[in-house]
Amino acid sequence: MTSENNANLPEGIPDRLRQQLEFAVEIDKEKNVLRQTHLTGHGRREDDAEHAWHMAVMAAVLSEYSDEEINTGHTILLCLIHDLVEIYAGDTYAYDEEGKKTQKRREEAAKDKLFSILPEDQKTYFADLFEEFEAAETPEARFARAMDNLQPLLLNNSNDGGDWREHGVNVDQVEGRQKRTKEASKSLYELTEQILEQNVKKGSLKGSPKE
Repeated sequence: MTSENNANLPEGIPDRLRQQLEFAVEIDKEKNVLRQTHLTGHGRREDDAEHAWHMAVMAAVLSEYSDEEINTGHTILLCLIHDLVEIYAGDTYAYDEEGKKTQKRREEAAKDKLFSILPEDQKTYFADLFEEFEAAETPEARFARAMDNLQPLLLNNSNDGGDWREHGVNVDQVEGRQKRTKEASKSLYELTEQILEQNVKKGSLKGSPKE
């Protein structure tokens, strides 16, 4: 399968290399997918590629806090590829209940379309990585999922909870997402609880402070 995008590659390139380079050009579109989270310093909205890069570096820095032994390199790869499907499926905001109803269907179709650009063996490999992240059944996937939750929480907290305020998010909604963090790292989960309590007290998150 060839991509819809014209990579403007020279003639005569071997088919395998052409497919790989077309994929490399196609995934540049991840930089166009905007998320709801804003950059630190009350900056612009981040894009999916920035989010994935940030998660990957965090996974390298924070891997010692995983409750299970993990292959850090594999965890980083899961972080980097987990949102590539949003090139076609679009970003689904964590607290958009309507969007979540169609998220899996949209992302499955996008996965097949995107990874089919690659040679068959790599198509299978990257599709399996995406499924591993989604299933969260390996230590690496659980820690990558924890980074997926922790990264926007840290940015939001640095901006005084601006995104939570804008969307009227309740603390229970955020805590619900952080269960994934608890599955991978109890110490990082405890940190998120402290951050959330701090934002409830400031009024950045709806809800009542804990006794």
